Amino acid sequence: MDLQTAIQETQCALNLVLNNKFSEALDLLKPWWKDSMYHALGYSSILVMQATMTFEHRDIQAAMATIKEALHTCQRFRKRNSVVGSLSSLINKQSNLQEQEMHAEICYAECLLQKATLTFVQVRAVSAVPIAATRCCSCQTLTDENMISFIKGGIKIRTSYQIYKDCQNVLNVSQDLAGQSDAFRQFEGGVKLGIGSFNLMLSLLPQRILRLLEFIGFSGNRGFGLSQLREGASSHSLRSILCALTLLFYNTYVSLILGTGEGNLVEAEALLEPYQQKYPKGSIILFYSARIATLRGNFEKARARYEECISSQQEWKQIHHLCYWELMWTHSYQQEWQQAYHYADLLCKESRWSKAIYVYQKAAILSMIKT
Repeated sequence: MDLQTAIQETQCALNLVLNNKFSEALDLLKPWWKDSMYHALGYSSILVMQATMTFEHRDIQAAMATIKEALHTCQRFRKRNSVVGSLSSLINKQSNLQEQEMHAEICYAECLLQKATLTFVQVRAVSAVPIAATRCCSCQTLTDENMISFIKGGIKIRTSYQIYKDCQNVLNVSQDLAGQSDAFRQFEGGVKLGIGSFNLMLSLLPQRILRLLEFIGFSGNRGFGLSQLREGASSHSLRSILCALTLLFYNTYVSLILGTGEGNLVEAEALLEPYQQKYPKGSIILFYSARIATLRGNFEKARARYEECISSQQEWKQIHHLCYWELMWTHSYQQEWQQAYHYADLLCKESRWSKAIYVYQKAAILSMIKT
């Protein structure tokens, strides 16, 4: 499996995911996922996404085992003496840098970040176990294990961040290759996704926390992060859609939830438009189209899009739960309490994410219904 073919097949798998063909994407990647870094990255990414949404213990365990194997696969393609910071020593020896090794660094960093995310999800899932189901003497043990898991997750994030910074240094001194090699352009797309996401994510932290993180090498520049993601989204690489989805999530959720602004809906619509044409029935694309309509105040269009998203696929029910949550709110905005209660009740019965919030929402909606 050569690098170019691996990237092409992973792109095909990504297209299948965006067309709601999740099992077919896994089937395409599975034969090579222990031998090809991109197949390993793609295969583990789908399972991690599934585990994050289902919150089921067996899915989390399966995804964790897969991501560990994916890291081993990527490790085999890295520079033999490659450790954190090793790329820095290679910058002055560009002739020693092989395309395959550069891609291995990016894939390894992405897998590390996924493993850290899954570690936090695993901690959250364990914490969600009812207290009555555990013995009091085990509470302290669970707390200690959670703390250790958080520390391990933090170390993985730090390592991933350092690899991305080293890869950015390689990119900066190798710009003359950018127009000559498609594989190098794919590497560039991976760097922009990682550096952009990290800078954006870190810039959202409170200044007091960010100043503390700067002591251990982290830095977050929101303007730079957004510019990197925009450049990545406008490129023609495997990760273009991932850069676009990151920007969509920031503009339609993060900026609003954290109160950093109202979100750039014009940019969100422009980012989404080409993918609406390419994946007209894709559940992820339909969901963001509905979210933008909600923020525009066009609740009728939003509800139609959410319902279309629900009917577009039946394999991953958790995407339905995202739609139920949004439908609950769109009905609440228009004081249609019976319909809002219907979706809150569905979430309470089907979703594992937060029973407490769903029950609270049911109670809040019931208090608004006139008897």
